[in-house]
Amino acid sequence: MNATTRSPAQGLAITLLLALVMLCIVWELWLAPLRPGGSWLVLKVVPLLLIAPGILQGRIYTYRLSTMLVLAYFAEGTVRGYADRGLSQWLAWGETALSLAYFAAAIFAVRQMRGAARPRS
Repeated sequence: MNATTRSPAQGLAITLLLALVMLCIVWELWLAPLRPGGSWLVLKVVPLLLIAPGILQGRIYTYRLSTMLVLAYFAEGTVRGYADRGLSQWLAWGETALSLAYFAAAIFAVRQMRGAARPRS
């Protein structure tokens, strides 16, 4: 499969990855930053941005790598979901939900890509 013939799971994974990036940016810069005026914690999106080209191109290795990477966002969201209060707590639970949904979509995308790569007999 290439970028022009994406599976539904790949499309969902791309959408969820972009949603996670956007959530992290608006959370740490505007909605509920650790410090008023924005936080350097916004740099947590850099790893997601580094894998984005491979995800968009449908590289199976990048999808596999991303499933391990997104677990860090799940952990952060869970910890801050329990520790923070107010809007930050809700955003943290949103991060947890998006990271779990991305994980599942990426796993399904890898399974579909592996199935499409196998020769049919």
